[in-house]
Amino acid sequence: MIKMQQVTWRRENRDILKGVDLDIRPGEHWVILGRNGSGKTTILEMINGYLFPTSGTVEVLGHRYGRVDVREVRKRIGYISQSLVDKMSLSDPVWEVVATGEYAFLRFYQTIDPAVVRKAHDMLERLRIAHLGNQPFGTLSQGERKKVLLARALMAEPELLIMDEPCAGLDLYERERLLADLNRLGGMAKTVLYVTHHIEEVIPLFTHAAIVHDGRIAAAGPKREVLTGEALSRAYELPVEVEWAYDRPWIRTRGAGDRT
Repeated sequence: MIKMQQVTWRRENRDILKGVDLDIRPGEHWVILGRNGSGKTTILEMINGYLFPTSGTVEVLGHRYGRVDVREVRKRIGYISQSLVDKMSLSDPVWEVVATGEYAFLRFYQTIDPAVVRKAHDMLERLRIAHLGNQPFGTLSQGERKKVLLARALMAEPELLIMDEPCAGLDLYERERLLADLNRLGGMAKTVLYVTHHIEEVIPLFTHAAIVHDGRIAAAGPKREVLTGEALSRAYELPVEVEWAYDRPWIRTRGAGDRT
């Protein structure tokens, strides 16, 4: 699904990514963790074909970037990010925002196929937000907007679903509702790639994890092998302990200044 080999990316004489290697196979669902500024979102931008490496190679869905029209590859990728929320028209009804996912549009400027309209309403039903279908997108809460974007991303039945910190800004209730829906429906995509810096968002859906630290992949593999107190302590530069409950990891820390 994704293969990055010795990928570096330099901006203004500073290396943001430093020899990143990542190999993700079909059927694996990955979470990428790391501190703010560690390089997580830059990796996603590479995979989406919005940035290209200074050196190294990026292959996505069997195509090596630089040898393929990335716009065609993106049609097979579902993408959720805050930047996408900001591009949506706040006045459009929710069902129409969802329907744009069928064609990877931001807005419709022509008649919409009735079958696509029905599919959009069905997707809203699956996300348990059918009652919001006719409301303007801009009237929704942050949690509701993220659910709408998940419905939109799943419209085209993507091979790869990429989510960049989808729970940012959500309260506990909205976060857990969104994670529950992702855990239930994420399998519609062959592979899910989920970026966060909150370890408690590693729900049972995810099979693998990668930790990014200072532009490098510090650890990658099956989630229980990677998400250890030792590995996370190094990445976050804090004394961290990890406990697993309900197939989710939870952390405890004494804090950066407490050495007792």
